[in-house]
Amino acid sequence: MQQVIVIGAGVIGLSCAWRAAAAGWPVTLVDPAPGSGASWVAGGMLAPVTEAWPGEERLLDLGVASLERWPGFAADLGPCGLRTEGTVVAATGSGDRAELDALAAHLAGLGRDVERLSGRELRRLEPAIGPDVRGGLCVPEDLAVDNRALLAALRSAAARAGVRSVEAAAAAVVDDGERVTGVRLADGTVLAAPVVVVAAGAHSGTLHPALDGLVRPVKGEILRLAHRPGAFPPPRRTVRALVDGRPVYAVPRDGGGLVIGATQTETGFDTTVTAGGVRDLLRDAERVLPGVAEYALVETAAGLRPGTPDNRPLIGALGPEGLLAATGHGRNGMLLAPLTADAVLGLLRGEPGPADADPRRFQEVSR
Repeated sequence: MQQVIVIGAGVIGLSCAWRAAAAGWPVTLVDPAPGSGASWVAGGMLAPVTEAWPGEERLLDLGVASLERWPGFAADLGPCGLRTEGTVVAATGSGDRAELDALAAHLAGLGRDVERLSGRELRRLEPAIGPDVRGGLCVPEDLAVDNRALLAALRSAAARAGVRSVEAAAAAVVDDGERVTGVRLADGTVLAAPVVVVAAGAHSGTLHPALDGLVRPVKGEILRLAHRPGAFPPPRRTVRALVDGRPVYAVPRDGGGLVIGATQTETGFDTTVTAGGVRDLLRDAERVLPGVAEYALVETAAGLRPGTPDNRPLIGALGPEGLLAATGHGRNGMLLAPLTADAVLGLLRGEPGPADADPRRFQEVSR
């Protein structure tokens, strides 16, 4: 089997490297700080239904297909913080309720029904939800995972499978005009390989001209809180909400932790946490879950999601022979990790990738 280099050791790169190595490919994983970046600060929602939006039906289909693979993926991986309690979506005002009603109707039209609940019914499910919430949805199939537990499990699994790790920055994928020949590191060293998988998240577009302009950084700020004695207990399920039109989510962690997110701005590669972002997240979270005002604020962070022009990921071959993309997952990196890893393994075997994620779709439009 041919040598494979995977650039990027976030959730996507680690998943692809693990699956490929476990199937017998010799794999080298290149990243200056494995398990960091957007994957380290992610909320960990596995939520294709509650992330659904009119016009993005293909993304919904990809997400649902990947969610179906998550139980087997987690079973193969071992303990990784998978939470199966489900998701509720809350709305605080009439405008927010109308938007959730529109989402429910859109999903019903696609054959994906969700349960509509009153504010009282939501509070029976999750007593932490406050009186400002007037109604919402219950989506038991939308799950969550502890992103940091998942990264640790993936790193261990990759090492057991024989993945070689090179903790260095990749500068470019190199080729001879027709075929990939390897990866040039920032110090000028070239690692030879006939197959390179680009899974470098928001930085993927800088690694080869074929990816130029297809991936952009989308900044998201998150907060991590911890339950304190005497404070109202955190929710058991993921709680997503619309607060005066602004989205906010709260994802529980074992031990009383809660991840609050996420802002969304396009400011290049800036990862500064802003005072306004922290204020807005705390204000909106408290409207939905009043008890969080008594929690400890233990971490603020910002990550760069890899966005694409149509919000669908890039999974497949493009450019010179041997160049594979596994990037552009936007808000859905955790969710799409099983599907992406399976797709990359299929590509290595000569099978076609998922048509709705084919990176060549943009080349076809430009012709």
